Amino acid sequence: MTLIPTAISICDVLLLAHAGFGVTGCLAGVWVMVEALNARAENAGRIRAAAWLAAACMAGAWICGGYWYVHFYPAEKILILAGPWPFAHNVFMEVKEHLFFITGILALLLPVVARENLYANAIARRLVICVAGLIVVTGLAIEGAGAVIDHGVKVALLRSNGKEHRQ
Repeated sequence: MTLIPTAISICDVLLLAHAGFGVTGCLAGVWVMVEALNARAENAGRIRAAAWLAAACMAGAWICGGYWYVHFYPAEKILILAGPWPFAHNVFMEVKEHLFFITGILALLLPVVARENLYANAIARRLVICVAGLIVVTGLAIEGAGAVIDHGVKVALLRSNGKEHRQ
């Protein structure tokens, strides 16, 4: 038995792109927070660029994840629910299905609120820091939920594979 796949499927590419965009969006949120904490006229452009990067990456995660969810998740959902970790869908996917809206809306809001001159406006600076922080926290929660869901599929496949070998 070989452990190295011979080809990478579109399902794998979409899922990896989904996670990659999400993590990059979270990192861009951290970047915005750090820059906003030290807001000066010199870094205003970097704050705006990082805010747009966060929004673009979260939009990319939405697109890749949405396509994957519609076309590939139904089969994995069946595996998860029949496997030893049905909570991977019943809890973690359900939470993820609702939490991603909040993260996406915050990510699209970030470039709007980052337009202000944060070095001259303390209220706007705090708003940007809070929005970016919420993107990071909710984005990482979504990433963790995705890991649990992926593991739910894995343990279901391992269990079914083990049963086939014992019979």
